[in-house]
Amino acid sequence: MLASELPGARWRKSSRTNGANNCVEIAHVPEAVAIRDSKQPTGAVLLLANAAWDRFRASAKRYDSDML
Repeated sequence: MLASELPGARWRKSSRTNGANNCVEIAHVPEAVAIRDSKQPTGAVLLLANAAWDRFRASAKRYDSDML
């Protein structure tokens, strides 16, 4: 899927990017979370079901806390 196929998507970056343009952006769309490369805003989009996104976030949080 391409980002242009999600015309109503409201893309956002993490606040930790500090304005950099070398990260991923996400948008909540019906039944899923869309993920794209901020350097390619019209390029390919990865869609994760909401449950998969929740598991990914939980795993990332555990990894982040392990690094402290």
